[in-house]
Amino acid sequence: MFAEKITIMAEELYIPTGNDKEKIYTALLPQIKSLTEHESDLIANLANVTAVLKEAFNFFWVGFYFVKEEELVLGPFQGPLACTRIKKGKGVCGSAWRDKKTYVVPDVEQFPGHIACSSLSQSEIVIPLFTPDNNVWGVMDIDSELLNTFDYIDEKYLEEICYNIISPLFLA
Repeated sequence: MFAEKITIMAEELYIPTGNDKEKIYTALLPQIKSLTEHESDLIANLANVTAVLKEAFNFFWVGFYFVKEEELVLGPFQGPLACTRIKKGKGVCGSAWRDKKTYVVPDVEQFPGHIACSSLSQSEIVIPLFTPDNNVWGVMDIDSELLNTFDYIDEKYLEEICYNIISPLFLA
């Protein structure tokens, strides 16, 4: 008579051992999809994605910012306190929003206009999140306390997570 509500609970995250980033990302993709596909709440899903990435890679900071009027506003994150608002075109996050492209920054001190939310952050990757009509609705921001943490492997898999798993959630 009544429709049964199915709740999916992830009790365990499978993370391959070793330092093979590609192997870890490949293992995470279906797990992230499974976590998000049956949950309609965007904030809950983004919170779980940040937790998965932080747990799997031990990044310094993993989080999301949402476009609200003319600023990026802090969303779900894992890590130390963060900047709450970022103007379009400011820092790595604001630049990724303005330019509609991913930024991989090996040394944040070398990025013009870098915003130091934490002096411990040394490298960063920011991926814009798009609506179907190519507008940016937010960004994923990941920081490391080490130089040169991010490369083409991170860019490839984080973009896949953002474009194929996260951005469709915005429309749900």
